[in-house]
Amino acid sequence: QEQLPAASDAELRGLDGDIAALSAEVTALQQSCRRMEAELKDLNGSLTTPEMAREIEELKKDCAGYTEKLARIKSATNHVTPEEKEKVCSEQKLYCKEWRRRKRMATELLDAILEGYPKSKKQFFEEVGIETDEDHNVTLPAAV
Repeated sequence: QEQLPAASDAELRGLDGDIAALSAEVTALQQSCRRMEAELKDLNGSLTTPEMAREIEELKKDCAGYTEKLARIKSATNHVTPEEKEKVCSEQKLYCKEWRRRKRMATELLDAILEGYPKSKKQFFEEVGIETDEDHNVTLPAAV
């Protein structure tokens, strides 16, 4: 570097200006490159035109199938009459009421037995072979 002539202050300021301009251009190009890479990633992640056409055809087939199924359901003549529905609902209420009554009676009876039983309730149920609703994850329907 000693063999090169010394640069003047004006030349150094000019070179600093060129460096700043080139740095700004590099930054702008890097941002542009990032935007383009993000756009490329979005485009690569989306469906191509033939894939989109196949997807549309599949959806049209599904829609036609559902439309046909809806038409069959609407045209069906074996609908449940309001009287039949009311009968079934009243029977369900009756059976649920009976279930609650019997469960309460059984619980009261078992509690009376367990008062004098020396072991735990769980051990008693195992010895006698009692299975509860809770053992089978069964719950009474909510009272309507």
